[in-house]
Amino acid sequence: MTESTSSAGAATSRKALAINLDRSAYGAFAETGAGQEVVRHFFKAGGASGTVAKSISAYDMRVSDAIYGHPQRYVSRERLEQMLDHEYKLLVDRLKAERGATTRFFAFADTVATTPHDGKGQGHSWIGIRFQDHPQAEPSEVILHLRLWDKDAGRQQDALGAVGVNLVYAALNAREGVDPFLTALVDEVGAGRVEVEFAHFSGPAFGAFDNRATALRLVRLGLTDAVLFGPEGEPQVPSEYFHKKSVLVARGTFRPVSIVNEDMLACALRTLPDGGKDVLALFEMCIGADPHPEAELIDRIRLVGATQHPLLVTRHRGWYRLPAYFRLHTTGSITLVAGMNNLVDLFNPEYYTHLEGGVLESCGRLFKDGVRVMVYPMRGDQLRRLILDPVACKVCFPESYRIAEDSVVTAADIQMRPSVAGLFQHLLNNGFLVPTTGADPLAMACQPRTLAERIRKNEPGWEKEVPPPVAVAIRSLKLWAR
Repeated sequence: MTESTSSAGAATSRKALAINLDRSAYGAFAETGAGQEVVRHFFKAGGASGTVAKSISAYDMRVSDAIYGHPQRYVSRERLEQMLDHEYKLLVDRLKAERGATTRFFAFADTVATTPHDGKGQGHSWIGIRFQDHPQAEPSEVILHLRLWDKDAGRQQDALGAVGVNLVYAALNAREGVDPFLTALVDEVGAGRVEVEFAHFSGPAFGAFDNRATALRLVRLGLTDAVLFGPEGEPQVPSEYFHKKSVLVARGTFRPVSIVNEDMLACALRTLPDGGKDVLALFEMCIGADPHPEAELIDRIRLVGATQHPLLVTRHRGWYRLPAYFRLHTTGSITLVAGMNNLVDLFNPEYYTHLEGGVLESCGRLFKDGVRVMVYPMRGDQLRRLILDPVACKVCFPESYRIAEDSVVTAADIQMRPSVAGLFQHLLNNGFLVPTTGADPLAMACQPRTLAERIRKNEPGWEKEVPPPVAVAIRSLKLWAR
């Protein structure tokens, strides 16, 4: 994400005024921490008495604790939900008898940490609204986690004020579809200033919204670079999930997740000190150029969830972008896992024409701060097929390369074209590329690129190439069926 120079303006004021003039909407605003900007727009627009039942700024921690209870962290989902619970219940209890038959009650809340004066630390916010989509309805809710990319606190507060107005307006008036709702959140601000890295919708007003599909749309629409799904397949907040953790990341397409994907992680973990005891192992899937429909992507996410591994979905095609992403969230070690076929991606100059230094610059970015790439071995027969690929041959492997079909080739054994052999050997000799050993022969025999097609044709044997829970899920959900 890159900083933009736009600022909140006329459209924000128009939305605030439109809400103020809507006599059916009436609510409370609660803002803590550095966020004190949202309700200001409603007062400034005029007619706020028609909308604002209450505004509270509980800046002091002890004051806010006395009202909402003590959270583990102040800028957190826990604190936001405490605020929404308290303010919504209080509002409805006090006003339901008087105006409940004609009023859509709502409670808006945010808790914010902007970048401090010394410039160290990333501004972020939890922001949400609980509301009725019609009088006397059960409440619905939107919860967002935002990353604030402006360099100073004043501009971050300005951006947050606009996003808050956008959220209230969209929740009350613009729920016709996921894409319009999400893009409306950054009206007059832009994704370069405010990144929406997590969104959760619940309640009757959002019956057609699926939170996994919504998370994918955040990436597709450019509102965030990546979204995270936990071991159960539900969206998580990356900045909290990865906080101070060491990570081991295996990239793949997961059509579907296979036993070789799991074995790649297992081999890499065994190679790490203490068997990777305190390392978070996860999968990563780039959808930047994935041509398949989002319904299939949701199925893939569901199947990865069956393995109990987290899955990061990104638009980072270049491998060098992954460490930079994780470094935003953790000070722990970062280790990536690659197959032999991924060496073609690592050294293909066509992927780095946008970088002034090309492949060398991409390697410099990839391997900074102690990042390593564990390279999974490949059977000789599969490597022979890979070498027949024109791109693989042009980028990595000499045309005269001969391999025994029954061999197992590791990164320490492989021959590379002269154009990349020196760089490859440097990375290998200095521990940036690390061969893994002890791969499961059954996993190495897997053919993941043809799995989906073989499942579609119901060819015998595919079940042996996926983890048992994945095979059960594919059968029960009839995935890739004719």
